[in-house]
Amino acid sequence: MPKVNINVPEHLEMQVAQLVDQGEFVSREEAIEELLSTGIRAFKTSGPMDEEDRFEDDGMMGHEDEYVF
Repeated sequence: MPKVNINVPEHLEMQVAQLVDQGEFVSREEAIEELLSTGIRAFKTSGPMDEEDRFEDDGMMGHEDEYVF
């Protein structure tokens, strides 16, 4: 399996760690893989979007540089 390095904001890392601590996932790697897969599936099934609709502020969680799935 290919490896990917990413930088995520601390609050996202804390949420992933919390999900692992709560037993939702066995490891950080499993959590990130599953959450990323879920986000991609949701993106694909949401249907085509106009280019201008892709970057509306609705997907933001108070942070200008990230979107939350």
